[in-house]
Amino acid sequence: METMARGLWICVCFMFLIHISTCFYLPGVAPEDFHKGELLRVKVNKLSSTKTQLPYSYYSLPYCRPDHIVDSAENLGEVLRGDRIENSPYMFKMREPQMCNVVCRLILNAKTTKEFKDKIDDEYRVNMILDNLPLVVPLRRPDQESSLVYLHGFLVGLKGQYAGNKDEKHFIHNHLTFVVKYHRDHITELSRIVGFEVKPFSVKHEYEGDWDENTRLTTCVPHAKKTISGSEAPQEVEDKKEIIFTYDVEFQESDVKWASRWDSYLLMADDQIHWFSIINSLMIVLFLSGMVAMIMLRTLYRDISKYNQLETQEEAQEETGWKLVHGDVFRPPSNSDLLCVYVGTGVQFFGMVLVTMIFAALGFLSPSNRGGLMTAMLFLWALMGLSGGYSSARLYKMFKGTEWKRITLKTAFMFPSTVFAIFFVLNALIWGQRSSGAVPFGTMFALVFLWFGISVPLVFLGGHIGFKKPGIEDPVKTNKIAREIPEQAWYMNSVFSILIGGILPFGAVFIELFFILTSIWLHQFYYIFGFLFIVFLILLVTCAEITIVLCYFQLSSEDYLWWWRSYLTSGSSALYLFLYAVFYFFTKLEITKPVSGVLYFGYMLLLSYGFFVVTGTIGFYACFWFTRLIYSSLKID
Repeated sequence: METMARGLWICVCFMFLIHISTCFYLPGVAPEDFHKGELLRVKVNKLSSTKTQLPYSYYSLPYCRPDHIVDSAENLGEVLRGDRIENSPYMFKMREPQMCNVVCRLILNAKTTKEFKDKIDDEYRVNMILDNLPLVVPLRRPDQESSLVYLHGFLVGLKGQYAGNKDEKHFIHNHLTFVVKYHRDHITELSRIVGFEVKPFSVKHEYEGDWDENTRLTTCVPHAKKTISGSEAPQEVEDKKEIIFTYDVEFQESDVKWASRWDSYLLMADDQIHWFSIINSLMIVLFLSGMVAMIMLRTLYRDISKYNQLETQEEAQEETGWKLVHGDVFRPPSNSDLLCVYVGTGVQFFGMVLVTMIFAALGFLSPSNRGGLMTAMLFLWALMGLSGGYSSARLYKMFKGTEWKRITLKTAFMFPSTVFAIFFVLNALIWGQRSSGAVPFGTMFALVFLWFGISVPLVFLGGHIGFKKPGIEDPVKTNKIAREIPEQAWYMNSVFSILIGGILPFGAVFIELFFILTSIWLHQFYYIFGFLFIVFLILLVTCAEITIVLCYFQLSSEDYLWWWRSYLTSGSSALYLFLYAVFYFFTKLEITKPVSGVLYFGYMLLLSYGFFVVTGTIGFYACFWFTRLIYSSLKID
């Protein structure tokens, strides 16, 4: 059986390496060289809005269409993000400027008018892609004129007043001035695209005579390189109105090399704020480290020396503190099965997060590979089922359990089924809004296969290996009759102690959490995984240290029920994370639709749940190591 298990594990590792190689190095990441005059094809992506958080496909609006719409290949992460990448009628020729190209002419009706107005009201943005670079609108920061901020895509349109009219009108951005930045090799004359920007305009185009393919617009003077007259009126969105979509293309040579073309896109915030976050977290860690050092080097050393020097029976009967409960401290907790399941789930989740951050910090997850991060996390979660099953089975055997298959089954299904149920309900809401963010049934089947086909067998394999290992022996014997716990001081109350314990771990990460939420819900780039990895390590140390400190205080007050409290102490930081998410919702977001609000709180609940099992498991193992260390140092007859 062990030989078969080892062979299966080798096969799984081989499959994982194959997947990682394809996930991190997809086609299109390599640089592409273009000759002068070579055709460049623009692709369109989803329509996105920070007000509704519901993406829609580009052609859900009656925009100009090519002869045949072709969907680009999408990975699992892209589908879950709601990306829908398709071809478009916008085509350029490399290093050949174009002026006032007409894309198409559209006559609005009542339905299309309402569709455009709704998207303008909800501040939807149009996303496009050229050579794997997203389209951005450059804006200068008001506080720093020399610094630029890049916004994803351009607004469908604007709502406002014009020409003294007091009524607000809807105006569509029907003219686009594209700026393609390129880096040229002066030896080979080949060029690489390093920037893709746009300036959107609303122009009521005019022409003479009847419309046909050769009609010239009087609002465009291509030979004079003049596209939009400043006196022209904007294009209003009204029933039976005519809209003519046009675009210009400008090419600018840049000194930025292809390998550095993402640098300007990824500057989402000042590095000083992130360094402040690191320093803030380090101060918390140093404070806790000082307390742990004082407990370990002074208090514990004194306690152990005093306890080991007790010689007479009378002296032993006068014992107080944590030695007094040595016969009960390793007594299995109530509902120990559930604790084993949560610990195993936490180990699986922790392994996924750790490996993902290491890959991201080393630069393997290229931003040009859209959805690569989420795809890698899903596969890693499935593969880490081996460690999850192993951990839960080992702990279960230590509690003298015998039905390892039952505990392994719970580990494989309890957390994923909860997450999948919430995700399924939220996906149904998105599907009801006819949003492209709804996960198709084919992708849903792939997720179920990932769960049942990879994760569940690995959890059982890990459980089998873990249960066959020799059981973990307690350093001291457990009494048959449980000792009565004395009445505790108010500050040692379990609820109060647990809530206090979660504050510091949350305080170590809340600044970085702001940037993460901003990237998720305000559609900004986040690629500072080096900072994030450091903050994660600080979170790990903080959770371990605060749990050890509070565990020592608990045992010193002769309360030996530390198993669940150690898990909940650091795990309670998830409560503060969710409360911060509520605060962020009301102070930073402008979500007004009920469905969007349900989606936000549903996904933040899932994020908080995952944070709970990770931080809780870290605290549990820290306290587990601490109690075994101190009680193995005692001389007990």
